[in-house]
Amino acid sequence: MGNAYITSQSTDYTGSTPGRTRFVQSYAKINLTLDVLGRRADGFHELVTLMQTLDIYDTICVSEIEEPRVEIICSRPQLSTAENLIVRAVQAVRQRLSLEHGFVIEHQKRVPVAAGLGGGSSNAAAALLLLKEGWNLPLSMTDLHEIAAALGSDVPFFLTGGLALCEGRGERITPLAPHWPQAMRWLILLKPSISVSTALVFRNLSPADYSDGTNSRKVQDALAHKSNFQLSDLHNSLQRGVLECYPEVAQARENMLQAGAAHIFLSGSGPTLFAPFAQLSNASQVHQQLLAQGYEVYLTRAIYPQGTEASFF
Repeated sequence: MGNAYITSQSTDYTGSTPGRTRFVQSYAKINLTLDVLGRRADGFHELVTLMQTLDIYDTICVSEIEEPRVEIICSRPQLSTAENLIVRAVQAVRQRLSLEHGFVIEHQKRVPVAAGLGGGSSNAAAALLLLKEGWNLPLSMTDLHEIAAALGSDVPFFLTGGLALCEGRGERITPLAPHWPQAMRWLILLKPSISVSTALVFRNLSPADYSDGTNSRKVQDALAHKSNFQLSDLHNSLQRGVLECYPEVAQARENMLQAGAAHIFLSGSGPTLFAPFAQLSNASQVHQQLLAQGYEVYLTRAIYPQGTEASFF
């Protein structure tokens, strides 16, 4: 079932039945590693990154209507627009299959917006899976990947979620076994109250920030063989530039260190920072201290939307 956890309020069927409703959960992610290999001829950057879904999610409800339109109502009104990736995903499916009926989408937003956690990309992938599986639409996984890649670089990853190596712009996905270190059983995420321009972050990369992907592949190999690795190996090529250009992120990192987090990493292009913990007691103490300082902070864990349980080592 991929990224989607789907529930229904009517019986299974094939075809159009106005009034049919489906729910789906849409999970966030972190980048365990992010190696930027260099700039490509098409203007994008070549990446190698390890991504993992987290137990933080939005809830999406889709209802079929007779009218040929797509409407979205989001708990954050500023996201109730045609540019919402859920709407774009649904419209892409309607156009591809020439569907005459429309949909009303209700979107309960929990995942922080523009945070480096893939919230919008996850929403789009969850909507694609929901339409395929909930409405028995004639879409292959190849079709879904094609639509997903056109919507955004991270969208294909969320069609399966879990742990994966992502290459290219992020659209080439290699799912990995659900091996997870005991030292990272718990994760604290802190979202500074600023927005980061992904385009600016990439423009500010220096030649010294580029790598050959060794960092990501080293961690990938350690996870595959359940071998211990140093948490300092969780390298992000974008972290230096973000910390230098955005003092709020650098200050948040310092406050996390002072609260007791030993290792702190940037997820994606930020601004969200994450810190791993082996024990809930330690993670909870740091979580409470950061909440008391007024930060938007989450205590969570890695999750596998397919229902697979992690194998810890």
